[in-house]
Amino acid sequence: MKTASSEIQTLWESELSLQLLNRGKVRDIYAVDEDKLLIVVTDRLSAFDVVLPDPIPFKGKVLNQISKFWFDFFVSVTKHHLITDQISKMNLPADVAARFGAQLKGRSMLVRRAKPLPVECVVRGYITGSGWKDYLATGKVCGHALPKGLKQCGRLPEPLFTPSTKATVGHDENIDFDYVVRAVGKDVAEKIKNLTITLYKKGAEWAEAKGIIIADTKFEFGILKGEIVLIDEVLTPDSSRFWPKDGYEEGHDQPSFDKQIVRNYLEGTGWNKKPPAPRLPEDVMERTSRAYQDAYRRLTGKELA
Repeated sequence: MKTASSEIQTLWESELSLQLLNRGKVRDIYAVDEDKLLIVVTDRLSAFDVVLPDPIPFKGKVLNQISKFWFDFFVSVTKHHLITDQISKMNLPADVAARFGAQLKGRSMLVRRAKPLPVECVVRGYITGSGWKDYLATGKVCGHALPKGLKQCGRLPEPLFTPSTKATVGHDENIDFDYVVRAVGKDVAEKIKNLTITLYKKGAEWAEAKGIIIADTKFEFGILKGEIVLIDEVLTPDSSRFWPKDGYEEGHDQPSFDKQIVRNYLEGTGWNKKPPAPRLPEDVMERTSRAYQDAYRRLTGKELA
């Protein structure tokens, strides 16, 4: 456990007395039994695929509780893997709950163990980032031909399904729909494509009414008892580009609620984007933390628990 200040504690790395299956860039995943997992969302932050040395206060709780909000929100559209985010209902071993309850509160989920599909389901509603660079060079985004004259950060005529590989090391790579078909089969590929677009449209409509434009995002799906289920994180500031609707104007980069604050700082340091990453100034950490918490309040109408 690291402390960002005398008043705010942050979780850098969990160390539970359970079997650790994976320690990712942000999430620590433990086996609870044969068919359940415990996901702990830490305050680690990665930028340019490198985990930074400084945790962001409240970030893990924001990611965890935003995902919980969306799992509930989308229940009429798709099944998901979440069982509960309430420690008292997880039936964890008594020593785990007693010793680590304070660490787990607000930042953990008990989920059903699904078989993850080997693709990232990316959807783009606006033209920005690598999509904008692709469009300038080719008139396309990930192989999708687009009308001439689109502006940077402009809204696309329709959301685009632009899947990618799921890299365990390094960068994900863009893939076409045929690749998805070969990876998971035509029927599953069609279903996750349609689900991705449906979830994005429904979520983006809600978020826009709350003052947030979701420019793009990624979803992950798994197979559980023969059915497709939504897994992992959902429409968070880490998996999406969140822009404030107030002041949105196409033609240039937008301010954001996500870790773009950190990326912008790092771009100005001359860092070569290889480990080790530089330390973050206190003000950058604080502004990033406030941005994450603001996104949570806007989307849910609640204060972070």
